[in-house]
Amino acid sequence: MFKLLKDGFKVKEIRQKIFFTLFILLSFRIGSHITVPGVDARALVQLSDNPLFNMMNTVSGSAMKNFSLFAMGVSPYITASIVIQLLQMDIVPRFVEWSKQGETGRRKLSQATRYLTLVLGFVQSIAITAGFNQFASTYDFVDKPDVTTYLTIGIILTAGTMLVTWMGEQITEKGIGNGVSMMIFAGIIAQLPRGILNLYEDYFVNISPDKLGQSALFVAGLVLAILIIVTFVTYVQQAERKIPIQYTKRVAGAPQSSYLPLKVNAAGVIPVIFASSLISTPSAIMQLFASTKGDETWFKVLSEMFNYSTLPGGILYTLLIISFTFFYAFVQVNPEKVAENLQKQGSYIPSVRPGKGTEDYLSSLLLRLSTVGSIFLALVAIIPIVAQNVWNLPASIGLGGTSLLIAIGVALETAKQLEGLLMKRKYTGFIVK
Repeated sequence: MFKLLKDGFKVKEIRQKIFFTLFILLSFRIGSHITVPGVDARALVQLSDNPLFNMMNTVSGSAMKNFSLFAMGVSPYITASIVIQLLQMDIVPRFVEWSKQGETGRRKLSQATRYLTLVLGFVQSIAITAGFNQFASTYDFVDKPDVTTYLTIGIILTAGTMLVTWMGEQITEKGIGNGVSMMIFAGIIAQLPRGILNLYEDYFVNISPDKLGQSALFVAGLVLAILIIVTFVTYVQQAERKIPIQYTKRVAGAPQSSYLPLKVNAAGVIPVIFASSLISTPSAIMQLFASTKGDETWFKVLSEMFNYSTLPGGILYTLLIISFTFFYAFVQVNPEKVAENLQKQGSYIPSVRPGKGTEDYLSSLLLRLSTVGSIFLALVAIIPIVAQNVWNLPASIGLGGTSLLIAIGVALETAKQLEGLLMKRKYTGFIVK
């Protein structure tokens, strides 16, 4: 990674992309510390052990704890993207038609996603403001809890969401990496120094001398577990199945055979982000009804289901990760289009019929690979949550697996894109010469 960055800084075009990405991320981090007017962010300290709050803080790129202009982060945009993609699966005919229109259709779908983001962002921002005002009781979270104040805060947070979404799109188009993922990645990395300091204070400073040995063993075990998880996640994220490809047409200088790489986890880290967003969004909206329906059975059942630290919530979180892994894997690798492209190129998979036969073969193979990938993602995300509940560990450790998955996945994807740009540069230079 460091070698890639060093090589990238030597190329003007790539260097500009890197500096542009860093500028956008720096702007995002500055905005993450500007608290929305009319609220007292100190009240949120009481929610530091709340699972919902920690989940929303992770998805928002650590902007939620300050209840800043960017407190909603890209969560509404992610939820809107999920809804729009689901509606393209023969549910809304117009969306299905747009999905087949190439670049023109993509722009229309992006516009529909932005409109839905606007609606979801406004509803969700008012919901979490009302919810936090109810649960953060030591301080008055909202100075003047009336309709005008809530509407004002809702408009400010929605505008912040749209700005963050735009910033993410700019990174995708003009910078390095996936913009939405990079925003969350920046927030996770920004929390590391504080997390390490808190760990040091909790287990070495604010503890009796006779328990220092036990604390040292715990911290050593935690560091070892993190190293094992990082190694395991990196290995699985880079693992791939190479499918041999033969060419029917022989061209001078061209290879007669090649291979089609299919990653074991073709969906990457997106399913974890999707699942986190989909868990936090309904919980936030439910806070609108907390004051009037909080004692009713249906509200308690739904609150437990959308709390990843409970058994029903943990099961739902796991199932969402698994479902989105299969869904997004087939979005990333469309077997029908791959089979069509292979046939147009005059290539085929040995022992597999071209066309429909190739499509069925790729679908079956992608299904098996996604089974392994989904179990892998679910285990890494859920094991720290189970450990937190069993051994009463700090709440931040519960989301440690999710944060590691996002951080490692985004880092690997960004490194691969950077490597691709460098490779493209070498080939361009070779052709020019």
